[in-house]
Amino acid sequence: MDRLPNPDLRDWIASHLDPLEIAAGETESHRSDFDLDPAHAPAQPGELTAAAVLVGLVEREAGLSVILTRRADTLRRHTGQIALPGGRCDDGETPWGAALREAEEEIGLEPARVSLAGLSTPYRTGTGFHITPVVGFIVPPIDLTANPDEVADIFETPFGFLMDPANHEQHSRKTPDGQRRRFYAMTWEDRFIWGATAGILRALYDRLYGAAVA
Repeated sequence: MDRLPNPDLRDWIASHLDPLEIAAGETESHRSDFDLDPAHAPAQPGELTAAAVLVGLVEREAGLSVILTRRADTLRRHTGQIALPGGRCDDGETPWGAALREAEEEIGLEPARVSLAGLSTPYRTGTGFHITPVVGFIVPPIDLTANPDEVADIFETPFGFLMDPANHEQHSRKTPDGQRRRFYAMTWEDRFIWGATAGILRALYDRLYGAAVA
């Protein structure tokens, strides 16, 4: 599907997304860290912190690719994990405003380089975040620079690889309280994409291709 002419592909993807005007929290539909183990989901998740990430689709000649980062080893949480650019929303800030601001702060991506397409399914983490994925198209060339305080590396992964269900692995780990929890993961070359990032990408696949949760 990512071999369609760019205008057609943009329109096709955008037609499967929510318009920007639908802010985080205005829809009951969401995905979460508990998608594969719904029995472990808290009955009352408590107050959630609003956050947003940018699913930046770079329009390369070979097809779309997604900008991903490896978090800095000096961070206190999620050290070294693969992530989409993003972070907490400031008071009164829209999800797309937060995603673009964080992308500029983390990897030097100028907001003007991003053509926003819409919002994917909100994602709730077990650590208390309500993340709105903001999808946007980026036309090369782009010159990205990692903020060393937050990002150890920047790389791109083919969109077709991430949207192929054959690459959606299921893994499990034991939590500190002894529960065994399952999660999605995608292994691209030597990169292990898992947790909320893999869950958000899986939710985007489901939204685009109409697949049911496995």
